[in-house]
Amino acid sequence: MLIGQRLRELRESKHLSQGDVEHRTGLLRCYTSRVECGHTIPSIETLEKYAMALEIPLYRLFYEGEGPPKKPNLPPAERTKSLWGTSGKEWPELRRLAKVLRRMDERKRKLLLGLAQGMARRKHAK
Repeated sequence: MLIGQRLRELRESKHLSQGDVEHRTGLLRCYTSRVECGHTIPSIETLEKYAMALEIPLYRLFYEGEGPPKKPNLPPAERTKSLWGTSGKEWPELRRLAKVLRRMDERKRKLLLGLAQGMARRKHAK
């Protein structure tokens, strides 16, 4: 499915012009035109603006059925340990790491990333 084509169909079904969408979203009319013609791919945040302007739920941009799609019957997810850096107590360390990485040149960053990837591969291989 082409998202621009779907946006145009929904906009026209609501009898809205690209100018109306501009007023409702704050996005320029020429941007909406580029999206609808397939020259530009909007971000999720931009798609949310379009959905709000068209007064539809976001899923309708991707789904053409009448009602909401049925949720798939997926097996229960396995419990996993939380990843390092996802809790608040690790943020100061994460911030310090980001500062150090900013000061590194590209060559050293690539070397560090390669080392970390190698360690991760070795851990998963065991």
